[in-house]
Amino acid sequence: MKIDDALISKLERLSRLELAVEERAQIKVDLNNILQMVDTLEELNTDDVEPLIYMNEEHKAPREDIISNELPHEAAIANAPVSSESGHFLVPKVMDK
Repeated sequence: MKIDDALISKLERLSRLELAVEERAQIKVDLNNILQMVDTLEELNTDDVEPLIYMNEEHKAPREDIISNELPHEAAIANAPVSSESGHFLVPKVMDK
């Protein structure tokens, strides 16, 4: 795969970016370098290599969740621009059924 101007334009549109000519040229070079590195990695024989679960042998147990600095419900709802009578935050509708 080769990174060309058409692909850069598509990525620019999808990411909602407006790039300068110099930035487009630099991104094109960078993406081509990344693809070249991936092609190099694909040449490696990994048949006898087991996938890693952890990067090292040390496994840290998850810490216990401890609630601290809890904000009372009344104080939280007091900061809402609009709240319901039942004490919930009201937000604009974002999806239609």
